[in-house]
Parts: sequence; structure tokens; C-alpha cells
Amino acid sequence: MDIDFKDYSILGACNPATAPEAILAEENAGLLLPCNVVVYRGIGKMVISVIRPTVAMQTVDYSDLQKTTAAGETKLEHVPSSIRLEGFHDE
Repeated sequence: MDIDFKDYSILGACNPATAPEAILAEENAGLLLPCNVVVYRGIGKMVISVIRPTVAMQTVDYSDLQKTTAAGETKLEHVPSSIRLEGFHDE
């Protein structure tokens, strides 16, 4: 983006095998894929933010996707502990 900003990354966490299931059940689910994970330097700490798919999907009718969404959320719960932060610099 060519801006002067702190260390900040957006990671796309998507399960390509379940994406077709999601959009076949609800076209607007594609607006929410992939599930983004944000990693940035906060004040004195690194911050990892993940939105729960069950919360994100509430913006569309996801009644047919509840099982898939819950399974995806379970997988995303492991993301924060698996992110390596070597690319971020200490001040």
C-alpha cells in the first residue's frame, strides 16, 4: 500500500473444500470468505485477531451452514497459537 504504518499483516484463512458448500447454501456467504486473521503490533505486545465465523455469518442467512461454520471456527481457534511472529520487529 506504500504507507508508513506499523507492522500489520492480514492473513486469509480459507478452507477451499468448504467454500463451495458455503456459497451453494447462501450466495452472500462469499462476501465473508476467506476468514481473515489480523496480526499487528499493539502497545507493548503483538495482537492477533480472528473473527468467529459463526458471528461473521450472522450477517447473511446461514441456517444451512451452521455445522460447516462451527467446524471452521473450531479450526480457527488454533490459528493464534500457530502464528510465527519472526517477521515483526521489536522497537
